[in-house]
Amino acid sequence: MSNYPGTAGTVAHNMVTTQFELDGFRVVRTLGVVRGITVRSRSIFGTIGAGLQTLVGGNITLLTNLCEKTRVEAFDLMLQHAAQIGGNAVVGARYDATEVMQGVTEVLAYGTAVVVEPSR
Repeated sequence: MSNYPGTAGTVAHNMVTTQFELDGFRVVRTLGVVRGITVRSRSIFGTIGAGLQTLVGGNITLLTNLCEKTRVEAFDLMLQHAAQIGGNAVVGARYDATEVMQGVTEVLAYGTAVVVEPSR
């Protein structure tokens, strides 16, 4: 496995990049695509609260917080998936979001799990 573990069973956050290489490391093995998927809906209270916030304008904090929690969950699931298949890093990390139905959104975090070692 790696000398760069995250918390038990995950890849460390500092071992993830949107680039296709990780500065200071070289890829010694590519393991394949990994993903984390989360599907969320707004509660009736969240929808009402967000509707009230739109009347005032500005940042709709209820929805911002919901989106952030959803992205974090999808990201962490991706890191767990990478660790499960033997990776110690993820390159080419991305997010995607799709509205599955009215008020229900899927967030997907994906990238390529790799095994890296420090550059010499």
